[in-house]
Amino acid sequence: MAEMFPTSAKEVQKLGWDYIDIIFFTGDAFIDHPSSGTACIARYLQRYGYRIAIVPQPNWRDDLRDFRKLGAPRLFFAVNSGAMDSMVNHYTAAKRLRSDDAYTPEGKAGMRPDRAVTVYSSILKRLWPDVPVVIGGVEASLRRLTHYDYWSDSLMRSVLLDSGADWLCYGMGEKPMLALTRAIEKGWSRHQMESLPQFAFYRKGNPAVKDGLLLHSYEECLSDGKAFAENFHKIELNANAYAAQTVIEPVGDGYVQVNPPYSPSTQEEMDSFWDLPFTKLPHPRYKDKRIPAYDMIKDSIITHRGCFGGCNFCTIAAHQGKFIQSRSEGSIVSEVEKLVKMPSFKGNISDLGAPTANMYGMGGKDRSLCARCARKSCLHPSPCPNLDRSHARVLALYDKVCAVKGVRNAYVGSGVRYDLFLDEKGYCVKEGREYLEALMLHHTSGRLKVAPEHTEKQVLDYMAKPSFKLFETLRREFDAVNRAEGTHVELVPYFISSHPGCTLQDMRALASNPAHPYDNFFGYVRHRPRPAHPQTCFRGKESRPQERTEIVIL
Repeated sequence: MAEMFPTSAKEVQKLGWDYIDIIFFTGDAFIDHPSSGTACIARYLQRYGYRIAIVPQPNWRDDLRDFRKLGAPRLFFAVNSGAMDSMVNHYTAAKRLRSDDAYTPEGKAGMRPDRAVTVYSSILKRLWPDVPVVIGGVEASLRRLTHYDYWSDSLMRSVLLDSGADWLCYGMGEKPMLALTRAIEKGWSRHQMESLPQFAFYRKGNPAVKDGLLLHSYEECLSDGKAFAENFHKIELNANAYAAQTVIEPVGDGYVQVNPPYSPSTQEEMDSFWDLPFTKLPHPRYKDKRIPAYDMIKDSIITHRGCFGGCNFCTIAAHQGKFIQSRSEGSIVSEVEKLVKMPSFKGNISDLGAPTANMYGMGGKDRSLCARCARKSCLHPSPCPNLDRSHARVLALYDKVCAVKGVRNAYVGSGVRYDLFLDEKGYCVKEGREYLEALMLHHTSGRLKVAPEHTEKQVLDYMAKPSFKLFETLRREFDAVNRAEGTHVELVPYFISSHPGCTLQDMRALASNPAHPYDNFFGYVRHRPRPAHPQTCFRGKESRPQERTEIVIL
């Protein structure tokens, strides 16, 4: 088993290190699992010979000894708030303080500050002003430009200015972080480093880029809401382009520059991100302590990255990209074989999926058309005719995983898009019924959860979601499978309340609608005031966190 990353001076000394290349500061307890962004980047950089130490959940209230204990790294500090935005982690959609934190031992709340990236970075720059600070993760990535902050009900400038960080890495960070690490090690000048893809930075003066995408300034956005809306529209279109432009946003006496991202990762690159010595365990410092989030992810397998759904309330594409980047079947099976050998594994894979589980292996039939496409969504307002929606590859993957000795069940806990295999008339792809049957009968642990999100057409259009008639189609086909197989799998639809543009009348229609299409409907409604996604809601700005209603159809 690979050695765990050191988190204290004593652990560093035990390894015999006389220096550390990079020190990570994170708002989460450290779990060495590919579901953890900190672990992914740390293991990837370790592969190339860099010495990594991690300081999880440092105490920012005392004399700052956690920020001093390892000294200064040879190259830079890396900072993130953890898997969640710290404000979403702390507060409900009603702005009430949460009583627990799934990413902290024993679920204890209050182990990270509000706006953790800003707090951690500010402390590090104060203590070590000459050492570069690189921020990343959800909290930094979605705040790289002017954004609406729900918690203060105001527009805020880029987190780069408030945190004092030198660089901001957005999106999935393996490739950009390796490039930055090598550049700093080689002693590149600041000017040379300003060309690195997938980084943002703040500079005073006028931008050197002349052909980039110039946005309205932060000050213009403060005085004119239309300017902010125009900025956001441009950012969204640029983010979903295969070849994005450099983005320039003036602020104060300088500007924020966001360089285009790397091209979508190839299958070989994706495999290399997982072919790393993850222990898949919490750090030994948490011995005998339960980390609730670990219970959810310890037996899960990630199959791909990206989502082309383009939902207007979701941040997945902003982080993972619009284009699906799949691992090879061999890489996934190899990870399953290692999982089976872990003493804690009981035979059940809790989730074989990704943001949208059944997008595995999908993409454009003609990728050259994708490279020129400016659509935000490949599914809304109607499915792209160039989209290959075949489920053959994902079905074959399920069979290969279930064939691994020691696997009793491989459940799909991630969301699925039923509009990938259904239209209002029924199955629209060859393997549609086969996929629904496999999902219901072999990869669902009693309840299949799907997300129609609403019933009213106007609200669904605002969300960029398909018509509710598709859910009616799903329910019809779902019932047919249950009748044919003699099973009693349940269907659980999720709905969002309080989405922008949704009225009280729309919510009344939603509340009364589920019983209408089904003569045999018996169920109950659970209102859950929690964010629809465990991250902020839009790239570059936050929308009001939506609440979810779960209607259980019995």
